[in-house]
Amino acid sequence: MSLDPRIAAYLAQTQNAPPPASLAALRTATDTALRQLHGPLEEVDSIKDYVLPGEPALTVRAYVPAGADAVSALPAMVFAHGGGWCLGSLDVYDNPCRALANATGNVIFSVDYRLAPEHPFPAPLNDVYRALCWVAEQAAALGIDAGRLAVGGDSAGGNLAAAAALMARDLDGPALVHQLLLYPSLDFAFDTPSYQRYAEGYSLTREAMRFCWSAYLATPADGEQPYAAPLRATSLRGLPPATVLVCEYDPLHDEGLAYARRLRNAGVAVDCLRLDGLIHAAIHMLGLTPKARQLFEHARQAMSKPD
Repeated sequence: MSLDPRIAAYLAQTQNAPPPASLAALRTATDTALRQLHGPLEEVDSIKDYVLPGEPALTVRAYVPAGADAVSALPAMVFAHGGGWCLGSLDVYDNPCRALANATGNVIFSVDYRLAPEHPFPAPLNDVYRALCWVAEQAAALGIDAGRLAVGGDSAGGNLAAAAALMARDLDGPALVHQLLLYPSLDFAFDTPSYQRYAEGYSLTREAMRFCWSAYLATPADGEQPYAAPLRATSLRGLPPATVLVCEYDPLHDEGLAYARRLRNAGVAVDCLRLDGLIHAAIHMLGLTPKARQLFEHARQAMSKPD
């Protein structure tokens, strides 16, 4: 399918912008640019921040969907935001998490994990896994059903979600009913056909991904660990069912397909769906194009399936 015309116009307006002079400036510029794409703020039932006990400090923000049953325990998803492990924040993901909560009927627990390069692998993953364990342990107090707990994330957050599912399997951690992987970054070979086709000109570039991986990995050897690059895991058996969404015009398109294929070959139930006409970071684009709504519709369908 052809590139969505609204996205094409957006790319034409932004592709010649000068790069920020520092990582701090890049973080600010990225948050500002993404907020401009969000559209109207979605109303939810409630939002609450929790500061987890222990060191280092870790904040998890809970989004209870609009119209939630005030009596029954609700399904929940621990969510890791994107941003190449070095960008992104709870605040810039506020509206996407609101929309995801409303679409899925899940309480979304958005994790304010530490960012690279100040905190390289495995610090961001350890934070996400710590949050996952805390949510499972505190399920009754949080009003959620520990038997309907999922993990999810987009881009680098999809990497963290996939890795957290691997850790939960390996460490006898929380039992997960699903993993929702939105255009995840799962390897750092940069050599797939989609990396060749969409290396430049579609917002996320190959060089940007090289930068992100170099920030996340303290040494290249770290990338050989499956918790850093889940596509390199020796075995994917025993993982929870998965939904993998890939964007049509995205350098990461093919590694999402490859991970879904490996999950399926390992006996894991998986749906792999393409977001036609969309580019990377589609979760932020509800205010840019109606096509972005398909991401949330697919998420709704994925999370409404019986266990």
